[in-house]
Amino acid sequence: MLTFTLRRLLTAIPTLLLISLVIFLLVDLAPGSPLSDVPLTVPPEVRQKMLAAMGADQPVMVRYLLWLKQFFWIEPLYGIDALFGTDFAQGAQRIISWQSKVPVMSIIGERLPQTLTVVGTAYLIGVLIALPIGIYSAYRQYSWFDQAGTFFAMAGFSVPTFFTGNLLILIFAVNLGWFPTIYDTNLEVTDWESLKRMLSQMALPVMVLALFNAAEISRYTRSSVLENLGQDYVRTARAKGMGEGKVVLKHVLRNSLIPVVTVIALGLPTVFGGAIVTEQIFKINGIGALLIGAINVSDLPTVQTVTFIFAVLIVMFNLIADILYGILDPRIRYD
Repeated sequence: MLTFTLRRLLTAIPTLLLISLVIFLLVDLAPGSPLSDVPLTVPPEVRQKMLAAMGADQPVMVRYLLWLKQFFWIEPLYGIDALFGTDFAQGAQRIISWQSKVPVMSIIGERLPQTLTVVGTAYLIGVLIALPIGIYSAYRQYSWFDQAGTFFAMAGFSVPTFFTGNLLILIFAVNLGWFPTIYDTNLEVTDWESLKRMLSQMALPVMVLALFNAAEISRYTRSSVLENLGQDYVRTARAKGMGEGKVVLKHVLRNSLIPVVTVIALGLPTVFGGAIVTEQIFKINGIGALLIGAINVSDLPTVQTVTFIFAVLIVMFNLIADILYGILDPRIRYD
């Protein structure tokens, strides 16, 4: 397992470098200019100086190599300095947002708690709902519970989140007045009253995202459990007199979780990226809103950094899923 992990980490390096180059070039060559909001009355020489101040007048490869150095070397040094009070960075140039003139990592650090609170909670609730529904639906195939679970999964996965979000706002916020329509990102939990307000404003976006996540994961779980319920080892376990609960939970579930782990692991990076549509509907000031705002104003350093972090997380959780395969299924050996 250790050899496999080290080998995968080594192959991840050129993969991430290639991804970083593709992301940088795609974003850099996309239409738009960081000076699109600057009035046309500004003289060309002033506009050129503004581009030079942002570093946007340098050749593409020079800017790419500088951004690569800042992402992999300078920003981690600033992180170490913040944690341990050291001065390894020594004031080196960081990745700066063209829009706010603030380090991009600082902006991400400010927005990340909002995304983790809402999207992370929704993902956790979705997984906790999906696994029991998927397992019991497969065990009671074609029962009323299975039919209801299938309808729930199809509806949750087929209906887009922007429709579900607006529908829930119309029902629970406008007509019933139970929950607020806009998420207050400035709210701090200091007492029971503020905690109740936080839970109240989280209810609708968490409900929308949890429904979508639970629908997808429950279908994978049901399909995988159904496939394993018909295997020979299950019939053998039952023939030996083993109880149904032990057969399902100890033997069937463990083997059934292998494809489900892939789905869950690959869905975890979306917790960082945020649910862009849902964040826009409920005005959550998270990572998704940051990415959309940066795209609208051609803030290339922010777009490149956020999308590359998302790519790094996907590669990392792919590796974690592969490692979990060997833990869940003793038949899989990497060494």
